Amino acid sequence: MNLVRTWRIMQKELRMGPRSPIFLYAVLLPIVLTFIINGVFGSLFEPTPRLGIVDEGDSAIVAEAKQLDGIHVTEPPDATTLRKMVESNDLDAGLVLQPGFDGAVRNGQMPVLQFYVGGESLASNRIILSVAAVDMVRQVAGEPAPVTVDVVTIGDPEALPIASRLLPMLMIYAVFVAGAFVPASSVVEEKEKGTISALLVSPATVYEFLAAKVGVGVVLATLTGVVTLALNNALGGHAVALVLVLLTASVMMAEIGVMLGSWAKDLNTLFATVKGGAILIFYPVIFYIWPSLPQWIPKLSPTYYFLQPIFEIGIRDASLGDVWGEVVVALATVVVLVPFVLIMARRLQRKVAVGV
Repeated sequence: MNLVRTWRIMQKELRMGPRSPIFLYAVLLPIVLTFIINGVFGSLFEPTPRLGIVDEGDSAIVAEAKQLDGIHVTEPPDATTLRKMVESNDLDAGLVLQPGFDGAVRNGQMPVLQFYVGGESLASNRIILSVAAVDMVRQVAGEPAPVTVDVVTIGDPEALPIASRLLPMLMIYAVFVAGAFVPASSVVEEKEKGTISALLVSPATVYEFLAAKVGVGVVLATLTGVVTLALNNALGGHAVALVLVLLTASVMMAEIGVMLGSWAKDLNTLFATVKGGAILIFYPVIFYIWPSLPQWIPKLSPTYYFLQPIFEIGIRDASLGDVWGEVVVALATVVVLVPFVLIMARRLQRKVAVGV
């Protein structure tokens, strides 16, 4: 295989790519999804801390809270409703003020201040609301707060915000559409237009042709993946490790893409195959959104072995050494797919030779 010819074919693909709607779709989709998800669930546009207060007496703290800048205050009708709102993540935190709370504070009786925090709320919002609650009590007391703050975390304290749990979904879109679907559709289009026949009349071989398609998929998927991670503040302190995992994921997807493109007779067949078979590639993301589901099921998909390292490194700040087992499996999958790519290349060459 001549690397110079492969590089020239790849350069042509990269120059012509932006003219293709599928190419632009691959680049823009994960970015648009990132803005939508983070705009709704929080991390890119930092949400306002949401505080609920149930005043069972006539506390001045409610009025103080409403005057605070940057905090949204809600007054649920009772403590039960407040607890449910915090548990469902409709509020970041909640206060329950007992009857006679202000008077007890001023008399130095140290009443209990019931303070609920949501397990899925942002840590920054919890800190803001905790400090705000203590400061409001100090204002009522006129001195350092003579209270015991009883902090009750509702839900799993280890649970991640939903925006973080959706990162694997964004990443699978980034690497699959850019790494697999773009090369697959490009190969099919060249077959339909007959340009592949003209190309293979030249010194270029079908192996160089498919290698160039893989190269385009790897470059596009890696760049799109890095941009998606950056927009989600998930590059962290292990950017090099994330890029290495992304490269592995991109090669895997590009191999799948050129095999699909070599097999599919037209774009309709390709689209139907992707619609029907993509579940095998996409389904592991469900187990990040709902981590209570059995975690052995996603391990049956090859995409788990790059999604898990990306999730652990980007979200949980793990190192490459912490996820080396999954990365090895992903690399092994890339190697195992090579013979199948070569088989599909020979099949494509035969079909082009007979004009099919």
